[in-house]
Amino acid sequence: MTSTVSDTTSSTDRVLLAREIGEILRSEVSERDRTAEISVAAFDRLRSSGLSAALVPTEFGGGGASHREMGEILRELGRPDPSTAVAFAMHSHLVAAQVWRHNHGVDASAVFAKVAGGAILISTGASDWVESNGHAERVEGGFRVSARKAPASGCEVGDLLVTSARHDGEVLHFAIPLAAAGVSIDKTWDSFGLRASGSHTVVLDDVFVPDAAISLTRPAGPWPPVLNVVIGAALPLVLAAYVGVADTAVDLVARLMKGRAQAHIAQSAGEMLNAYTTATDLVSAMFTDSENLTFPNIDAYAARTLSRKTVAADALITTVRLAIETTGGAGYSRACDLERLYRDIHGCQFHPLPRAKQTRFSGRVLLGHSPLD
Repeated sequence: MTSTVSDTTSSTDRVLLAREIGEILRSEVSERDRTAEISVAAFDRLRSSGLSAALVPTEFGGGGASHREMGEILRELGRPDPSTAVAFAMHSHLVAAQVWRHNHGVDASAVFAKVAGGAILISTGASDWVESNGHAERVEGGFRVSARKAPASGCEVGDLLVTSARHDGEVLHFAIPLAAAGVSIDKTWDSFGLRASGSHTVVLDDVFVPDAAISLTRPAGPWPPVLNVVIGAALPLVLAAYVGVADTAVDLVARLMKGRAQAHIAQSAGEMLNAYTTATDLVSAMFTDSENLTFPNIDAYAARTLSRKTVAADALITTVRLAIETTGGAGYSRACDLERLYRDIHGCQFHPLPRAKQTRFSGRVLLGHSPLD
């Protein structure tokens, strides 16, 4: 599991490397969409190339990539292989959150060492969110935890599960090896899109979590500031993977419809470009506002990021819908990649927060309230 990234690897080299890996994966994407099997080989390449440790600061053995550069890497992977890109974004956003902590004077060296050594981190944050789930029972030296965590994208190729559980009205945050006794995977993922992301259910059956593994204990009800950090670190990266999906849809329209002069085709293509431009501009703004993972941990920052996420997700879905409309029946056929891209792009709406929760969150913050009732 050793990373081979060099401290001297340039930003351009890493983005090109992601493009090369994506081209290697391209030929198998349709088959994995059919079988719903994650690409283990893809994650082996991401480890061995050093891309899985690209965000880790150079002084801790990583590549020292910026937040925006990691977004470009995910965007490149999302063009040929959305499932791998989105699953890899789940790992990447956890590393990004640790970089934020490091930038604010918190020791993240233990996690950096694991990632620089090739560890893939698996998140259960979307299913846990504020309340979390599962049950932790206090025992000598730690806790015994039982829970079902879904979706856990990439869990079949992961090394470290970053999760949480409830204990006496509190939420315990911790990380445990996926190889730990009592941890198993229930292959429940059978989805409309992103079928090869391996977003199965991780089962914790009386798993021992030592006190030393508990990174944070917080009340279960109130809005926790740690999630402001997660939102700012994660959402630009996650949306960047989906921008790659839209890139491919737009490219396909340009290739398939080149030279066509019918007015309705030009009109649909122009509307598609409006949506695409909206999405790409919003995601770019998210990275600009991140200030390379030095953004402030405040509710207003999270609210603005979430607003951009909702509007960008709508625009991304609209982009691919209009790509199918522009190409007509060809885009509706499974013989055309647009059919799969349309299914995959819908995944973006399910990352926190869904529209109804986001608008309530952002509205409450604007009006001077806590994000939660």
